[in-house]
Amino acid sequence: MKFERRWLMRGVTALLTAAFTVCAAGCQTAGKEGQGKQHNEQNSQQTEQTISTEASSQTQGLKYSHSMELEYAKEFLVDYYEGGYALITISDGTHFLVVPKDMEVPRELIVPDKESGEEIPVTVLKQPISNIYLEATPAMNLFDALDGISAISMTGTKAEGWYIENAKKAVEDGRIVYVGKYDEPDYELIMTKNCELAVESAMISYAPEVKEKLEELGIPVLVDCSSQEEHPLGRGEWIKLYGVLLGKEEAADKLFEEQTAYLKTVESQEKCGKTAAFFYINSKGMAVTRKSGDYIAKMIELAGGTYLFGGDASQNEGSSTLTLEMETFYANIKDADFIIYNSSIAGEINSIEELVVKNPLLADCKAVQNQNVWCTNKNLYQETLHLGVMIDNLHTIFADEENTVTELDFLTKLQ
Repeated sequence: MKFERRWLMRGVTALLTAAFTVCAAGCQTAGKEGQGKQHNEQNSQQTEQTISTEASSQTQGLKYSHSMELEYAKEFLVDYYEGGYALITISDGTHFLVVPKDMEVPRELIVPDKESGEEIPVTVLKQPISNIYLEATPAMNLFDALDGISAISMTGTKAEGWYIENAKKAVEDGRIVYVGKYDEPDYELIMTKNCELAVESAMISYAPEVKEKLEELGIPVLVDCSSQEEHPLGRGEWIKLYGVLLGKEEAADKLFEEQTAYLKTVESQEKCGKTAAFFYINSKGMAVTRKSGDYIAKMIELAGGTYLFGGDASQNEGSSTLTLEMETFYANIKDADFIIYNSSIAGEINSIEELVVKNPLLADCKAVQNQNVWCTNKNLYQETLHLGVMIDNLHTIFADEENTVTELDFLTKLQ
């Protein structure tokens, strides 16, 4: 469920009226234990109850300055206060106050729910933030782009699982330690590394006991909800959140602007109207494709193409993929102008022949006959920031009437 700017203002005004006291601790969760119950539909109905910024600034507390401008991301918001304080609000209802290195740390900072009266705790993060346990794989690309990998000392992915060279090398060199999968981390090892912050993916919802245990050990947990963003570039815009944590907001803005520039260039050009299928064949010989609302499908649409085959959104409810018998899948994509094979999941293939061996039906596809078959590169799902480049890659192959392009950043043509 998405939240709106007015929802954040409830938290902002409550924060502005909070008492501002000092403690020596660097990182702690303030307020009562327990989770606040914030539902966006309820929150959006309470706009009238908010206190104006002008009135709030008269109180003893942090003084609101301005809010971060976000173009596509809807799963987080950031508000700034005088002195460089930044309040991060995430769509799961969590709040993080980032405190600059030389500023005082609030001790009792609580956002009260105006309807229930419950006190929602705000987690305080004191800069510089280091010894991060990064379980959210897509976030590594964002830290890397910000030259912030040195702030990470633990990960939930082994060296061979990384396609980001700096991350792979850091794990191989021991600068980043593998501490186990997201649902079975080595808590003792994490504690010995003096973990200051755990960044988990949305997958942690399947292992809530892990999040609870980390918090019980005094480790703040920030859930990266970028995978829930509706717009593909919303995922990459999470670099602005990590820019706040690392104190590199300007660099984050510049890096993200580079990706939006790719999209704006593509959008300024005429749509080519080409159709494309995106899938892989699993070990059971079935086609696994993406639903029409998935971000891959949206990138194809943004690139000027038409996505095939999205299927019924009610199928495989709760999942972004559809698993279909090959006969059913083939009937829907046999006339597609382009076939894009998802090697990031199923493993790379090197030729059209290898693809046809997986299922002979594909030999009769229009795209195979015209040799418009492409394969994604392994790095696609870890390159969160560079989806603007991916959209540009897709537009390039759709617009290539001469059929001369063979190699792109995220796509390789099969011969």
